Amino acid sequence: MKANREKKSTSTTMSNEAFAELEQSLKEALAYEKGEKTSLKITKRAIPPAPKQRSKTAIIDLRSKLQCSQSTFAQLLNVSVKTIQAWEQGLRQPSDVALKLLAIAEKHPEVLFDSQ
Repeated sequence: MKANREKKSTSTTMSNEAFAELEQSLKEALAYEKGEKTSLKITKRAIPPAPKQRSKTAIIDLRSKLQCSQSTFAQLLNVSVKTIQAWEQGLRQPSDVALKLLAIAEKHPEVLFDSQ
């Protein structure tokens, strides 16, 4: 006996209102790029330099400052314990993403302990 299978209806079309809004946004973006005056509000932000590489001692010091075991520190950074051990032994260097997270942990350690 074959079970009845219900087909889920998925719409791949856009409403006329959504399309009109998207079209208007694209026209404004093109006008802005051409140097024309638009109603767009532009916010420019300076991008900070990439985080500096951390030495194995700096990583150990940060973990000690936070009073964390390697296991807890790994959980807070969402990496494996082996990764923390490799950093602290100088066998591996943190990736750019990990360096950014370490920089945040150094300046604002409370964010690591925030549950949300």
